[in-house]
Amino acid sequence: MPRMSKVELYAAIRRDHRGGMSMRELERKHGVTWRTVRKALDSSWPEPRKKLPPRATGLDRYKPVIDEILRADLDAPRKQRHTITRIFHRLVEEHGADVSYGMVRYYIAARKPEILVESGKAPLEAFVPQTHQPGHEAEVDFGDVTIRLAGELVTCYLFSFRLSYSGKAVHRPVDRTIGVSYVLAW
Repeated sequence: MPRMSKVELYAAIRRDHRGGMSMRELERKHGVTWRTVRKALDSSWPEPRKKLPPRATGLDRYKPVIDEILRADLDAPRKQRHTITRIFHRLVEEHGADVSYGMVRYYIAARKPEILVESGKAPLEAFVPQTHQPGHEAEVDFGDVTIRLAGELVTCYLFSFRLSYSGKAVHRPVDRTIGVSYVLAW
């Protein structure tokens, strides 16, 4: 039997319970404990997963050292800055750190942009949403398009018009030779 999500499991338990199955039958049929059956009958949605607190790592003791190296590199010429490999080797040689290269690399990748922002050397990421007033802005474009009309390929001009506020669009192909506008179903 394919594994179902918890929401699907809860729905199946409630459906079977409405069908007249006892608690014990529900436990056996769905392979769950009585607590799960009780939770499914009490609530239609399962409880959200609890966030675990971050675990301590072997790198925690050396994070201030890495931060200090990264801050010192802010003023150093580009060619004299520490690479991730050099920082890793300094931790092992100078501080006797028992950490993996990957742990150091992931920490530096996350921390370096933060240190740049803290020092004022990098801008904060900003998002400016676009706002359009109704009826104030629109986009218009023209182009060539080839359509099959009555079994024959015809090259037409395509007029495209899009309102910025609503996103509604109008597209009209116009025959080049006779100037006839066609209404097409897209």
